[in-house]
Amino acid sequence: MISTINRKLQVAARHRRIRSRLSGTAERPRVAVSRSAKHIRLQAIDDTLGKTLAAASDLKLKTPVKTARAAATGQALAEALKNAGVKAVVFDRGGFAYHGRVKAAAEALREAGITV
Repeated sequence: MISTINRKLQVAARHRRIRSRLSGTAERPRVAVSRSAKHIRLQAIDDTLGKTLAAASDLKLKTPVKTARAAATGQALAEALKNAGVKAVVFDRGGFAYHGRVKAAAEALREAGITV
């Protein structure tokens, strides 16, 4: 059985490996995913300036299904990005598997018209 500490180290190593290849700009920001056991947070980041352009979280949503909350968070971020004039993003899954809530958030961005 994999210990919790070992699993966290594996996620951190994956995240470092992914971040070495990804970078966001003002025209195509990086959407960083932060996922915990209960919540998901999304940020659109311009890495050239080190500035967050838009952010969304499911902290105030009351839906009991976590994947539905992740999709709603993706929709909220897409609306904020459209208001900022962004049409395409680089998706940074943050070392998490592209599955479940992470996938639901990415698909919600796509459905809202943001190129991922």
